[in-house]
Amino acid sequence: MRISQEMPALPPFFADNGISSISQREKVILDLILRHDGLSQADIVLQSGFAQQTVSRLVKGLTDAGILRDGERQAQGRRGQPAVMMHVVPDFAYSFGIAMMTDALSVVLMDFSGAVLEEEHCDMPSMSRQAVLAQLSRMFETIRARRPIDPRRLFGMGVGISGYNLGGRARYNTPRQLDDWALVDIDDILMAQFGLPVWVENDGNAAAIGESLVGVGRNYGSFAYLYIAAGIGGGIIVDHHLMRGTNGNAGEIGLILPSLIYPHPNLELLRQMISRKGVAVDGLSDMVRRFDPSWPGVDEWLSRTRDSLSMIASALSAILDPEVIVLGGRIPRDLARMMIPHIEIHDHRRRAEPRPMPQLVLAESPGDACAIGAATLPFKRYFFAGSR
Repeated sequence: MRISQEMPALPPFFADNGISSISQREKVILDLILRHDGLSQADIVLQSGFAQQTVSRLVKGLTDAGILRDGERQAQGRRGQPAVMMHVVPDFAYSFGIAMMTDALSVVLMDFSGAVLEEEHCDMPSMSRQAVLAQLSRMFETIRARRPIDPRRLFGMGVGISGYNLGGRARYNTPRQLDDWALVDIDDILMAQFGLPVWVENDGNAAAIGESLVGVGRNYGSFAYLYIAAGIGGGIIVDHHLMRGTNGNAGEIGLILPSLIYPHPNLELLRQMISRKGVAVDGLSDMVRRFDPSWPGVDEWLSRTRDSLSMIASALSAILDPEVIVLGGRIPRDLARMMIPHIEIHDHRRRAEPRPMPQLVLAESPGDACAIGAATLPFKRYFFAGSR
């Protein structure tokens, strides 16, 4: 049985736990509660626009299903008793998130509240199918040994991988280092190996989805996400929805730059530049782990990529008008923070009323952005708003 992004049948999780599918209105309520880390029914009414009776009925159904729980009472500046805050139940469901990089694997275990419970990372000399499947098996066993959970509560796994999507399927045209995973049904391969439903997404899109659910998306509904890793890509979130485009490839931010004219601001270029300056690193993962802002070559990388980043940010601002532009991916936070003053969003500066500009901010989701985003894929699709 194949379970992909297009499959209409519900994953086994629902039947295994005696739960019906979640309606769109229920998704809106769950989304609001998660983003605000708890809301009263009165606030849900105000923010959703639903009638009080509708909210009361839906909240009761979600509570009876074990998805929501009553929390603390909180005074809200109105007459009467303090309001009861509603929260999602963290152990209602769990998911694995996998980041398949050109040189490494990351796996996280996430609970229903978006908290990362366990994380494993492994540098991979080869990303062959045999090597990846064997290593994933070991990583899953390690995580499950440390964090035993009810198998019925394990929803499935999400996967983020670098490459172009081929028409909405779980097939991707990957970089050369991922040849064994190119142009194949990745979901079928992983489901056959591990017996869990699988959802696959481009790494930049996965990170943007995760950031929308458990990162800056808790404060901003629309943003552009720059996924900086071995290459540069990204994802676009509009009103909490991922913008996919006709073929699922919206957000391929690196394609804004003509490669023979502008250097791509990615970590592989940084690795090459610091290596020429005598800094010894054993691949990208080692560089990210040990990153030192004082390394020779870092300032040169910032200077060389300044115009490229400014062009990307300016294009995103002009075309999308997002609230913020998020710097994330595998890039070390110290380096991302250093980048911000170098990025100029071009404007005509007409009269005394300049065009409002998006703010440049750092990603907030903790740990491996792609793996965390991948873990949110099944939750986002089946339980929270903005899943189309």
